Amino acid sequence: MFIRIAKLSFASAVCATLAVACHTSSTTASSSSSAVSSATEQGSGAEEKKIPEVSVGDVERFVKDKSATILDANDGDTRKEYGVVPGAVLLSGKEYPLSTLPASKTDKLVFYCGGTQCRASDKAAARAASAGYSDVNVMRAGIRGWKDAGQTTSASPQS
Repeated sequence: MFIRIAKLSFASAVCATLAVACHTSSTTASSSSSAVSSATEQGSGAEEKKIPEVSVGDVERFVKDKSATILDANDGDTRKEYGVVPGAVLLSGKEYPLSTLPASKTDKLVFYCGGTQCRASDKAAARAASAGYSDVNVMRAGIRGWKDAGQTTSASPQS
């Protein structure tokens, strides 16, 4: 009995950590579990559509060269706490207007969110890929990894 309680407590702690990691107010446990079950049901099809990951160093180069559109999928609280990658386009949520994206569907797009545990960037990137954008990427390290690497951030615009 004690072992069973310990396992449940551990599972609850992991779930709580994952839920807090992203700071997104629109993410709920039910949407997370449905996303997991949806990906599981799709099997190898989900693997084929995996969004490529780029490093902080890659994004630093893209920002310097202006060779990609960088898109911030964080919520306002995360932006206020960590700032944003300089020049990033701020998305308004997981159902952001597609008009936010560049007109050319061959432009390089890089989405990021809070960090390695956050999946808001994956959802935003998948939306772009579904709309026909061909060069869609995710910076898995997110804004936390960007800052940890010593990169500068811009203050989040106040609304």
